[in-house]
Amino acid sequence: MGWFSSSKPEQASAATRQDRQKCWESRDSYFGCLDRAGVLKAGEEGNICSKEKSGYEANCAKSWIDYFNKRRILAEQQKDMLTQAQSQAQAAKRR
Repeated sequence: MGWFSSSKPEQASAATRQDRQKCWESRDSYFGCLDRAGVLKAGEEGNICSKEKSGYEANCAKSWIDYFNKRRILAEQQKDMLTQAQSQAQAAKRR
């Protein structure tokens, strides 16, 4: 090892505001394509959204992609639970 070398691997620099904005825009574009195709789980669309998916993967960190994909499924599940809770609340008021 030389004087100026480091045994630690270089860490990725923090995302800038512009990087985050690009990621969010490409995520929204990809998820919009999935919505139009009627696909909930990212990656199950086949070749339908390949352009949007490549932009999403190019502009977002893998950890962000994993988070956004999981969050998309959870949000849909929450919609179903909220709808069910509202109908139960309305039924309880009628009694």
